[in-house]
Amino acid sequence: MRIASLTILCLALAAIPAWAQTWSYDNGKINGTTDAWTINFGYIVSDSYVAAGTSVTGYSFGVWEFSGDLMTSVDWSITLNENGGSLFGSGTAKKGGGAGGTLTDTFISSNQFGYDIDLITVTGLNVPEANGVTYWLNLQNAVVPSGDPVFWDENSGKSQASESAVGTIPSEAFTIGGGSSTTGTTPEPSSIMLFGSGILGLAGVLRRKLF
Repeated sequence: MRIASLTILCLALAAIPAWAQTWSYDNGKINGTTDAWTINFGYIVSDSYVAAGTSVTGYSFGVWEFSGDLMTSVDWSITLNENGGSLFGSGTAKKGGGAGGTLTDTFISSNQFGYDIDLITVTGLNVPEANGVTYWLNLQNAVVPSGDPVFWDENSGKSQASESAVGTIPSEAFTIGGGSSTTGTTPEPSSIMLFGSGILGLAGVLRRKLF
């Protein structure tokens, strides 16, 4: 009886879906061939995303850089409006790490215009958010040792986007990563059947025990 009860309990627990602990927003792949927008020399570029959890742990984005350049830092902020508004988090992401996150610059390829196309990854963040709310990622003051311009790759993804000097623009290539998502809580059909069979089995055991 004890073995049967334990088996049925395990089956029932297996049918209960686990709550996902990570989420991501992806605005699409790096394009690298169409256009890009300056994120230093006083310019700010902002892209929107919808949070699917309660915190941002990091982000990545595609850039165009002059040949041989590697980014060492970038200023970022997360707000309710483009280029500012209610501030939820901000900092300077740096190569080697810091309070504003750890920045990694990875070379991908060179494009037809002679620019290097790189992937910038920022990790080590913990920015509180509200699930389902639209936020803006704002990037500015990107630094490379040469002092050259740095450009955020345009890929015309689903986000809204804005540039501080011209206003609305096509959106850029980026992803947002976070934690404490509450998605994925609906059981698959097979799980529902498994849970149902567990309950029926338990009822059978109880019937035999009571009668």
